[in-house]
Amino acid sequence: MGEESGQERTEEATPRRLEQARERGQVPRSRELNTLLVTLTAAVGLLSFSGQFVASLAEVMRRGFTLTREQIQDPSWMGRLFGELLFTAARDFAPLILLLIIAALAAPMALGGWSFSTEALNFKAERISPLAGLKRIFSWQGLVELGKALIKFSLMMGVGWLLVRHYTPELMQLARGDLLVGFAREGGILLWGFLFLACALLIVAAADIPFQIWEYGHGLKMTRQELRDESKESDGRPEVKGRLRRMQREMSKRRMMAEVPNADVVITNPSHYAVALRYDGAKMSAPSVVAKGADLIALRIREIATQAGVPVITAPMLARSLYHYADLEREIPGGLYQAVAQILAFVYKLRRTGVGTANKEFHDLPIPEELRR
Repeated sequence: MGEESGQERTEEATPRRLEQARERGQVPRSRELNTLLVTLTAAVGLLSFSGQFVASLAEVMRRGFTLTREQIQDPSWMGRLFGELLFTAARDFAPLILLLIIAALAAPMALGGWSFSTEALNFKAERISPLAGLKRIFSWQGLVELGKALIKFSLMMGVGWLLVRHYTPELMQLARGDLLVGFAREGGILLWGFLFLACALLIVAAADIPFQIWEYGHGLKMTRQELRDESKESDGRPEVKGRLRRMQREMSKRRMMAEVPNADVVITNPSHYAVALRYDGAKMSAPSVVAKGADLIALRIREIATQAGVPVITAPMLARSLYHYADLEREIPGGLYQAVAQILAFVYKLRRTGVGTANKEFHDLPIPEELRR
């Protein structure tokens, strides 16, 4: 999209884009690091189990070439012997094989972590297209791979030449010594040489890992338009968010209206504001607001309260203060305790004795200046 619109990919990938890339199996990988870890594992394993391997091979060779006349003349014996020797070799070499399998599975996770995706199994024509293949070969990534191959070749040649130069005098002396001792020493030289060659790959891997991380991040960079599109998708489009807000307001309004019949009193302006309060001394430390509204909502609160038999008290200043400073489903501000207490005392007296009228107006209630509206 960035190329089609002419915009440059200058923005770093967002967490959502990184997550989508991982779901597609796109994570930073370094083949040089994988090769290094597997090769080092093989070298260390050969050095660690060399004695066991030599003894096993010697036993296999001894049993394979030590034959009696009866064994030679028995056709079935050769098959049994081959199976026994194969089992012996597999048993003795199993630790190294298991170690290499673990290294081969763990090496890719050293950079980028674990990632499993079936998308790579999907058929894509470009994978078998000769033109696409030539394009990959002559791309700048292909040039980088060529450069790494040349560097590896040069390193291997250089380290190999140094090893040969270092061990040549000792190798020449082996011809004058005992045969078995010479074989053992030559095997040790080969193993140590293999380890040094594997360590030479450290230089290539050390250069390749930062390059792969940079290339991965560079390939996932986004245009500003892609950032805006992703923001819209994650946050929701304005019309959808507006509709959700309207639905939430309607649900809140219906829930609020359902609480009005449970209120102890409704305090009004009398026409512009209405606030329904409820107080339970056994459960609440102060009266709380169960419903409030202005204009049409205030009218609807008064209508529901009248139908439910909830006292509707006119207290203009207190109604305005409660509407502006008291939150829905929260306790009223401490500065309004005394004024609301007078209203509730009147309502409780009215409820207890039945003397008086709920249409009484309260004008001179103690309301602090900071809570007046």
